Amino acid sequence: MTADLHIHTTASDGRLAPEDILERAAAAGLAYIAITDHDTVDGLLRLQNSSPARPGQPVILSGIEFSADFPDNEVHILGYGFDPLRPELQRQLELLTRDRLTRAERMTAKLAALGYPVSFSRVLEIAGGAASVGRPHVAAALVEKGYFPTVSAVFEALLEKNKPGYLPHYKIPARDIIKLIQAAGGIPVLAHPALVGDDRLVREIVRLGIGGIEVYHPEHTPRQIQHYLALADETRLLVTGGSDFHAIPGRYPERLGEFTISAQLALRLISSCSTHETDGSGI
Repeated sequence: MTADLHIHTTASDGRLAPEDILERAAAAGLAYIAITDHDTVDGLLRLQNSSPARPGQPVILSGIEFSADFPDNEVHILGYGFDPLRPELQRQLELLTRDRLTRAERMTAKLAALGYPVSFSRVLEIAGGAASVGRPHVAAALVEKGYFPTVSAVFEALLEKNKPGYLPHYKIPARDIIKLIQAAGGIPVLAHPALVGDDRLVREIVRLGIGGIEVYHPEHTPRQIQHYLALADETRLLVTGGSDFHAIPGRYPERLGEFTISAQLALRLISSCSTHETDGSGI
């Protein structure tokens, strides 16, 4: 059996609705999945509140992905197996949602000043009600207007960090993210550590009390996988992994089931959580 513990939906910057993710995960034979949208649990809750699980559907482990506040590095922290309705968590997510909306509106104004006018209302339409409005939605509006051929081209020219159209969004200190996930009964996991770009920082985050490392990721080389397996063993951390799936054409993996991990890793993660699901309805 296989699992995929890093999947995004239209609740943030993924291209497929939560229900479509569940259907495709079942078709791919995945036994366990985690919905890990950026700064929101809306996609997870949609699946929770949908019809009862059917035979053959994967177990859904609650998940989320936060951006940590490090000025010079992209550090993301995943949370697993937590209570998504925990009041403290919901309050923090409401703050992040409001900030993302404000940021997207400011970004469209900045782009207009740079000679790329797009309508903020159109950005929201493209986001389709997503709680986590972000750069991909702004980029899609620019592509639609014909300014660039692809979303990737928009990022390379305007929206990557330090590019002319970039604006930072509110980020939570890593220590606070870890405490927030733990307080909701979950396990905090450092996402794609090789992409952090600084192993000293990785070890610093480990010392803050992280519970696991995402060793298996599409952008990790075999050598990096072995390196982080050794680090997880040294520090006695859980090993996780996932496809970081967004359903973006041309970006590997393009389909669920192309990049998977052993279901045993998902089971170890679940057994370590103070709350966890027992069927396909999620936590």
